[in-house]
Amino acid sequence: MTVEKREFKTEVKQLLDLMVHSLYSHKEVFLRELISNASDAIDRARYESLQNSALLEGDAEWKIRLTIDKEARTLTISDNGIGMTKDESIEALGTIAHSGTKEFLQALQSREVQNNPELIGQFGVGFYSSLMVADKITVISRKAGQPATTGVKWESTGDGTFTIEDIEKPGRGTDVTLHLKEEEKQYLEEWEIRTVVKKYSDFIEHPVVMEVEKETESSLEKGKKVKVKEDETLNSMKAIWLKDKAAVTDEEHNEFYKHIARDFLDPLKVIHYRAEGVSEFNALLYLPSKAPFNILYKDYKVGPTLYVKRVQIMDHCEELIPPYLRFVRGVVDSSDLPLNVSREILQNNRLVETIKTSITKKVLDVLEETKRDEPEKYREFHKEFGRILKEGIHYDFSRRETIADLLLFPSTKTEGDNLRTLQEYVDAMKEGQDAIYYITGANLKDTLKSPYLEAFREKDYEVLVFLDDIDDFVMSNLEFKGKKLKSVLRGDIDLDNSEKADIKKEEKKYRKLLDLIRDSLKDEVKDVRFSGRLTDSPCCLVADENDIDPQMEKMLKAMGQEVPPTRKILEINQAHPLLEAMNTLFEKDKDGEPLKEYISLLYDQALVLQGSQPKDPVAFSRMIARLMVEGAENKK
Repeated sequence: MTVEKREFKTEVKQLLDLMVHSLYSHKEVFLRELISNASDAIDRARYESLQNSALLEGDAEWKIRLTIDKEARTLTISDNGIGMTKDESIEALGTIAHSGTKEFLQALQSREVQNNPELIGQFGVGFYSSLMVADKITVISRKAGQPATTGVKWESTGDGTFTIEDIEKPGRGTDVTLHLKEEEKQYLEEWEIRTVVKKYSDFIEHPVVMEVEKETESSLEKGKKVKVKEDETLNSMKAIWLKDKAAVTDEEHNEFYKHIARDFLDPLKVIHYRAEGVSEFNALLYLPSKAPFNILYKDYKVGPTLYVKRVQIMDHCEELIPPYLRFVRGVVDSSDLPLNVSREILQNNRLVETIKTSITKKVLDVLEETKRDEPEKYREFHKEFGRILKEGIHYDFSRRETIADLLLFPSTKTEGDNLRTLQEYVDAMKEGQDAIYYITGANLKDTLKSPYLEAFREKDYEVLVFLDDIDDFVMSNLEFKGKKLKSVLRGDIDLDNSEKADIKKEEKKYRKLLDLIRDSLKDEVKDVRFSGRLTDSPCCLVADENDIDPQMEKMLKAMGQEVPPTRKILEINQAHPLLEAMNTLFEKDKDGEPLKEYISLLYDQALVLQGSQPKDPVAFSRMIARLMVEGAENKK
């Protein structure tokens, strides 16, 4: 047979180098990954054979076999699953089809990730983890239903190249043979293999068998012990989602979750229940402790594994869960759906919608209970998944208030790690307060110093702080318990009606000065008015009620999106001494250069306070320097 030599794609070369030369503290995860791959191959073959029995080739006894050869120093993981064609093996084993590969490789190189093997499974590169323990991998495979002559042999030493050739293979499926390194010989010991399988793969639905040596009584000589070899199933194959909730231990949940989620950490929360009525199904769901590395990537796999009468139909059934709960992992086993169900059928199936509604309500109820009864644990969850959860406010209108009350925010009245819910905010609102106030910002420390909060602090009004870039987008149109959310950065602010008359009076006194400022800055601002939000700072720029939020504007520009130009409103603190000083200059010489400079400085100050550069930084610096000199000379 002709042997072809090929090179891996660039990303795979980098990955292979990391796998070979990086030291992971849990190298045994390679076996978990290979057994999981074998199980997936069997699941696919079993499902496809429901419609095409020829794929069974007379063998319906699904099995994963582990074979140890101490003399050859090899460990082989075999399955009788779907198998691969030559082209499929080149595609599956020679490339990594993942949009986050570059970021993943960077993460693998960081010290923080060196001992986090969960990333291996999350990125679908578990096959390559074998190179942590092997100096050569040989894969022999044949697609189910194809002739024996269509077998393929793939081999690599992890040097950046692989060879591939056509061979004969009598049975369907795949054999992965690891040529173990000298220092990894412990994986040739029965006890070690038994331990690893029990730890990581006990819940694999198919039998993981290995030929083991046992002592038994001789049938020829009574009382004499002889050694015989026989197959032993190493895993329990328990469908724990079908067991009674009280009969499943925490340890069983932890290991099952690690298997299905390809995670290395224990889950934060378990949701295990059986639904009866219109649709009967069992659900075993988990909330992870940490957000998966790739959860914000477009090709992140969403949804629990779907079983129908214990037959796995889909590995990730996104129709069973809304996108804002995509962090939920687990299994759903239905008694009502047909075994040959397809994605097209699922998308318009009333039973599927019923299951989705049930799961969504259950997860949200559990989150509410955790928030109420286990606040520390809930804070951990919210830190990891709060940003994703709040997407539901935008996409799930019928549950938006329920979702909104699951969110936690810092505020002007919280300290340290303490956070507020919207319900807590509403319960503490001032008498007569008709809106929930919030401010957006890049970080908490700087945002709390914002001049836009001055009047709120003086009146003792609480303001929530939104720090996620999507917050204003998803929260601005929300109404919670009859209270609208209002940004302190947009629109007019009127916290005390009695002050409105004072503002009108001041506007009348300084009307001519305001008209001059308005005319001078007509190309820069939409309007000039006195402020209901400033008490100490001289001025600020605010967006109109329906304009885009400043944080959202920055995010869109950073993404390369075109943002329509909008002019803001310049608000002036009518009680600030600067206004009286400017009015004195106005009465003395309204066309004089000093007043023009003051107006320019006023606008530049407002730009600086909102986090922008002055219109002309050089001129701004010179004017400030001159004013400092004049001030110093006046004090002599």
